[in-house]
Amino acid sequence: MRRKPTSTNKGFTYMRFYIADNHFYHAILNTSMDKRGFDTVEEMNEYMIEKWNKKVKKKDEVVIIGDFSWGSEYETCQILDRLKGKLYLVTGNHDKTIMKSEKLKERFGWVKSYAELSDNGRKVVLCHYPMLFYNGQYRLSKNDVPLTYMLYGHVHDTDDQKLILSFQEQIRNYKRVHMDGVERGIPSNMINCFCKYSDYEPLTLDEWIELYSKREIGE
Repeated sequence: MRRKPTSTNKGFTYMRFYIADNHFYHAILNTSMDKRGFDTVEEMNEYMIEKWNKKVKKKDEVVIIGDFSWGSEYETCQILDRLKGKLYLVTGNHDKTIMKSEKLKERFGWVKSYAELSDNGRKVVLCHYPMLFYNGQYRLSKNDVPLTYMLYGHVHDTDDQKLILSFQEQIRNYKRVHMDGVERGIPSNMINCFCKYSDYEPLTLDEWIELYSKREIGE
């Protein structure tokens, strides 16, 4: 896919990618919950690093939507040393090592529990935990194209994720009169940026939207 710059800053263009729930060094995810299937945690780490660095360039940004690393301060630092791009962290429940380490926190452009960003004219609401009602949810273009997306992680590919998808279908089909006087469903544009969905590759907002579109129609 052709690289579409997220922004231009001081004479250079860069991309912004998003990804959630890498869980570097979290070996149990190979055999339970995600069942990632790698023989060792080292193999899993190396695969994720390879996929990341094939996609991300040095000046690109990557927003990690929580649960980056289960490793020690030293192990997590070693991973960060090898990843390309300028990294930002929206904290998750398994980022305790990072939150306790000033050395690790300094490796990120910022560390927040919640963030709102602009991405090619759209608002992006970022939280590790899915927010069923989020700021800017009703914002649409004149052609009813969504202008706000809620990106999250935490639930991986579990029954919780299935419930969220079910909720989205219900709310989109719930007809109500909006402020413009037109009756339509309620927008619900939530994207789970679970790393396994993208084969551990950080994706742009447009790529996540495209991936979800294909998943919804069963491609």
